[in-house]
Amino acid sequence: MTMKIKKTYTYALWSALYVTLVSAIFAVFYYVFLFDSLGVFTVVIFAISIFIISFFVIQFRAERFIYQRIKKLYEDISILDINDIKKKKVTTDVEALTKTVKEYVEGKSEEITNLMQRDSFRRDFLGNVAHELKTPLFTVQGYILTLIEGAAEDKKIRTKYLERASKGVERLTSIIKDLDMIAKLETDGMKMNIETFNILEVIQNVFDLFEMKAKKRNIILKFDKIYEFPLFVKGDIERIEQVLINLIVNSIKYGKVGGITTVRVENYNSSKFIIRVSDNGEGIKQEHLSRLFERFYRVDQSRSREQGGSGLGLSIVKHIIEAHNETILLKSKFGEGTEFSFTLEKAM
Repeated sequence: MTMKIKKTYTYALWSALYVTLVSAIFAVFYYVFLFDSLGVFTVVIFAISIFIISFFVIQFRAERFIYQRIKKLYEDISILDINDIKKKKVTTDVEALTKTVKEYVEGKSEEITNLMQRDSFRRDFLGNVAHELKTPLFTVQGYILTLIEGAAEDKKIRTKYLERASKGVERLTSIIKDLDMIAKLETDGMKMNIETFNILEVIQNVFDLFEMKAKKRNIILKFDKIYEFPLFVKGDIERIEQVLINLIVNSIKYGKVGGITTVRVENYNSSKFIIRVSDNGEGIKQEHLSRLFERFYRVDQSRSREQGGSGLGLSIVKHIIEAHNETILLKSKFGEGTEFSFTLEKAM
């Protein structure tokens, strides 16, 4: 309590003391030299009275003075909310007041920065979505208009253009589905159905699913070794399969022709496995690694669009793994290859 009074009312205490001393000296001088009837006790009582009255008057006036100006400051600056400043918090302790206002301003500055970042992210995201949708949409529109203008009469051209338009529609559908999945993952709309399953079986299923796609680029899909026993993990089997699909398809798209995609399952610690998907492709330059999981981020814009896809695959992978409260890692050396890895809880 002593410390609080000492820090909070320093200004009022010293001001009251000065007023009291001046008043007491004046009173002593006046009565001693003019009336000569003033006793010591009377002077002391007079001094104490002056001190108490001065203290409360000065304290009240100082608080009101500072509060009114701080209030006006909050009213003048639209970013500050007048309801956030309480009269009881405004004292003559300028150091404490300065600290309070500084903390508030720093908090608001951080809030503004976050809002600006979100706004920038929103603009970039909308621009990317528009760009990604525009290309297949205009392609489909162009082929359909060509057919309407007379090309439909030629059966060969009609079939060719309809097939190309169909591919454009498939890409649009892929982008919309991926956007929908990300939206659900980010808003907790997609709940994880956790169950126990054999991760080796899921990996093999994905290998079988994309065997033909890999053969077109003469890429081999394989395990790092022969696993004698099943390895059981806990997770949402459909979502983990989606993760493996995205990672293995990426390795086929961007791996070198005649290369190898290898999947290995290792002990991460006593309670987790780590699943590694690696290729011996061209790799990724260091400056791209930190942004690779961003939505629509592409290392090579032209080549990525030639290969197809929504540009959301790795972002979906990251969301799914984080929804499992697990970790995803990326390691790549340009010219040598890339490895994506993620952890999963062991089924005990």
